Amino acid sequence: MKLSELAALTEARVEGPNEEIEIHGAAGLDEAGDGHVTFLANPRYTPRVNTTRASAIYLSEDAQTDREIPILRVKDPYLAYTRALRIFHPERQLEPSIHPSAVIDPSARIAANVAIGASAVIGRNVEIAEGVCIHPNVTVYEDATIGKDSTIHSGVAIRERTVIGERVVIHNNAVIGCDGFGYAKDEQKRWLKIPQTGRVVVEDDVEIGAGTTIDRASVGESRIGRGTKLDNLVQIGHSCTVGEDSLLCAQVGLAGSSHIGNRVILAGQAGVAGHLTIGDDVVLTAKSATSHDIPAGKVISGIPAFDNKDWLRATAAFRRLGEIQRSVRLLERRFKTTDDTDKSV
Repeated sequence: MKLSELAALTEARVEGPNEEIEIHGAAGLDEAGDGHVTFLANPRYTPRVNTTRASAIYLSEDAQTDREIPILRVKDPYLAYTRALRIFHPERQLEPSIHPSAVIDPSARIAANVAIGASAVIGRNVEIAEGVCIHPNVTVYEDATIGKDSTIHSGVAIRERTVIGERVVIHNNAVIGCDGFGYAKDEQKRWLKIPQTGRVVVEDDVEIGAGTTIDRASVGESRIGRGTKLDNLVQIGHSCTVGEDSLLCAQVGLAGSSHIGNRVILAGQAGVAGHLTIGDDVVLTAKSATSHDIPAGKVISGIPAFDNKDWLRATAAFRRLGEIQRSVRLLERRFKTTDDTDKSV
């Protein structure tokens, strides 16, 4: 397509007289070639603009370059580039079909235009809405519901009573609605399993990464809010709630009954203890863990986690502990020498 057409589709403004050049793809600064559009979001990569082979580039309104290259001015170059990628790599259209090896219980309610792959198993009273794509070797337990235009990749297990919303994407080998980790100790000090009678509800436009697990509640429900994205290998304990538009990165763990607000970012390997509340717009940085509630808007780091600015100062001091220790010992020797001199007078 012409650069001017791409600009219109990505809400950009073309600078220069090159609106008619052809663009057929999008790529990063180093990977882009002739016919590609690229982007610059981080100023530290500005020198790479001079070496990119791209035919055009998304730049922010205040970014400057000395190179003569067609520029697409936008407020957010990364967002515009993402939209360009989606234009050049549209999602594959659903081809309705049911593979002969799929096992579907007669009580299941399956819409007409769905795709169900080889060796998929659909249990009793399952409801699958139109536009759903179920890849091979997916297992859907009884009484589960899958909403319109959702995609369930191979190896996924959707357990009993789980509710999946519309346009949800669940990647390979995730388990949604498995038993929560709940036990009571009996008179002989043996663990007695607590029945997990609740369910998991996944709201619209959620994406769930490969190998992620979401436990159902012992009573009530575990819920993942609209638009939230879960990375690979995330563990959501029983009775947890995660608000809307939150990001939980790889290997994040939520203990049971954790409550996560809207637009929260839990970075890689962050952990939240049970029965805690994390407010809206909180950021818990990588490898941090909290055992207390966090008010809205805070950036928290460390184990145990505390305010990120204080954590940065603490880690800076930690790196200087050897130097501080030497200084203290030197001061101790000086004071001892002074004290011994005073006693001898």
